[in-house]
Amino acid sequence: MPKLLRRFSIGCARWLAVLGILAFLAASIPLHAQDDDEYDSYKLRIDGFWFYSNPSGNFQASGPSTPIDINATFGFNSYSTFAGLIDWHFTHKNHLLFAVSPFEQQRTVVLNRTITFQGKTYSVGTTASADLKANLYAPGYEYDIIRRKRGHLGVSVQVDLFDAHASVSAQNQMVNGMTYPAQTASASLLAPIPVAGPDFRFYLTNSPKLFVEGNVYGMYLFGYGNFLSTVADLGYSINQHLSINGGYQLGSRLVVNNNSSDRIGVHLTQQGALAGMEVSF
Repeated sequence: MPKLLRRFSIGCARWLAVLGILAFLAASIPLHAQDDDEYDSYKLRIDGFWFYSNPSGNFQASGPSTPIDINATFGFNSYSTFAGLIDWHFTHKNHLLFAVSPFEQQRTVVLNRTITFQGKTYSVGTTASADLKANLYAPGYEYDIIRRKRGHLGVSVQVDLFDAHASVSAQNQMVNGMTYPAQTASASLLAPIPVAGPDFRFYLTNSPKLFVEGNVYGMYLFGYGNFLSTVADLGYSINQHLSINGGYQLGSRLVVNNNSSDRIGVHLTQQGALAGMEVSF
């Protein structure tokens, strides 16, 4: 099993085990009266989603350089990953949040164009491997402007910490009678991007069973970069403590510009279906 697939399988197994335990505990907890008769009453909430992402974009070496398109050059494919959220609802209208969403892909191809990354050139016809990572860790805070029996409308602010790493490597090889030496180039960047936007949940019937929820987060940071994402899903509450959810990430676009001599550039867009469960206490 390839190393990337093995790491992904281990990570998913751990998350599924944790969610399975929480789901069992939640399903075993007896129902009790909700605070102020609100359907969306809880103190701690943990969301776990499978996310089938369709990535596109490019990465760029530090300093003046040509961006490397992840689809046209390396043929990055759609892939499965996960997204998680912990929500501590510590007062009636205040939340502390922590979200995580990993992105990592590896591809090995015969290059159909010459590329240069971090001062090293990889010629047409050579077999090269690319590894791109842009994992998201996001602490945040939400205030509910409106909180009623059938849902809420809040405003969230968070700091999206993107742990970005890109590398390109090639083994020693001969192409068209010419020998190309083995070489590897890599660069890393921790990109903090503050974002803000609305978040909502609305129960569609006069019962706490069926609901729709979503959010829109974004921020423009001029020459540094920007981030924009929007997600919506439909949920069904099995009981007060456990629900199943399914929806779509309509778009997530990360832009970190490389307009300095020591910063790599990452332009990454993802969209795709998501499904999972939510455990509330």
